[in-house]
Amino acid sequence: MSIQLNEGVHLHVLPTKKYKTIRIMLKFRAPLNKKTITKRAMLANLLETNSKKYPTQTALRSVLSNMYGASFGTGVSKKGNTHIFSISLNLVNEKYLSKGDNVLQEGIDFLKEILFQPNAENGHFHEQTFKREKENLVDYYDSLFDDKQTYASLALQELLFEDVNQQIPSVGSKEDLEELSPTSLYDYYQELLNQDKIDIYLMGDVDEGEIQSAFEQFNFSPREIVPTSSFYAEKEPNEVKNKTEEQDIIQAKFNLGYTTSVFYHEPSYYAAQVFNGLFGGFPHSKLFMNVREKESLAYYASSSLDTFRGMMTVQTGIDKQKVDQVQEIIALQLKEMQAGNFTEEAVSQTKEMLKNQLFQSEDNPGSVIERIYALQLTKGKILTIDEWVKRIEKVTKEEIIEVANQVKLKATFFLTAEAK
Repeated sequence: MSIQLNEGVHLHVLPTKKYKTIRIMLKFRAPLNKKTITKRAMLANLLETNSKKYPTQTALRSVLSNMYGASFGTGVSKKGNTHIFSISLNLVNEKYLSKGDNVLQEGIDFLKEILFQPNAENGHFHEQTFKREKENLVDYYDSLFDDKQTYASLALQELLFEDVNQQIPSVGSKEDLEELSPTSLYDYYQELLNQDKIDIYLMGDVDEGEIQSAFEQFNFSPREIVPTSSFYAEKEPNEVKNKTEEQDIIQAKFNLGYTTSVFYHEPSYYAAQVFNGLFGGFPHSKLFMNVREKESLAYYASSSLDTFRGMMTVQTGIDKQKVDQVQEIIALQLKEMQAGNFTEEAVSQTKEMLKNQLFQSEDNPGSVIERIYALQLTKGKILTIDEWVKRIEKVTKEEIIEVANQVKLKATFFLTAEAK
């Protein structure tokens, strides 16, 4: 059941008796914009920490504990041209409790408190909370630099995309954080509440009418609907961008970025999933078997797709002196895929592993909601797991080869040890 609560605000109730819990997720989305990404990340940190009614983390944890150990969190992410601010709450279903507590209503009231009554007054967030969470976010940015695998992925992202909005991580940047104040962030919080497109998901064994009535009390204001595409398409490369950076490290990182022209839920999407599994997505893939196992050229080697931006990346950890060999053998594996040099047995194995991933995701309400949300972002038909599986099963060898031949190298980033 999907209901429009107001212009740009939708409630999606997903009734099921499969889980003993109830999952609530609120998704706020806005166009991806460098000027607001860091604000949204900081806001996620603040709203997760406390509120006017629960001014300390201890008080907030206590109310969650009283709701039979409810779990609560906030986060930010990106999908193509869209930045997403999420709030989630996981509750035990009161039908399984011996007492007659109304845990679901308590949970919805808690979310309303967190969202509309933050720890703020006179148009600015609580100074001490703001300062602490700003320091925490700085520490997180520093940890991204210290994690060299993540650092290399982010550095490749800067090379891959011409658009500065696509270059920046979903959590923003230290430079933009420095410009934020408790007042400027509060102003943006009001903007997010009143302008972001909102999707509310509730999954579990619930009464749909009661849920609608409860969320109508949130009184979200109507917001302007501007038709936009969630997909970001980078131009195909005229020449490959290469960058090398030296740091005090032991294991080098060599990452490659490609355009694929394959986007989420489009006809070639399912063939691309099988292609990626064969190329570098699974332990039986060409990258894993040849780059890592057979030739012993890498500590790890894998590929992943970004189908909201039509991209594929390859990540490797290597000895720095082997970079030329690694690049050569990765290129060879792609040529093998483009020529159709892979077995039907490998295709079948890949399809089975993709199906197993899907079936496992069904055990997690959050994963199910994320899949439905992605389909709704692209205005695609909401597929059941069985329908999804059928589309995977129907993928042919010719379709896999066709996808492989759309893959074009666009950028490489090599993080290596400093010369002694």
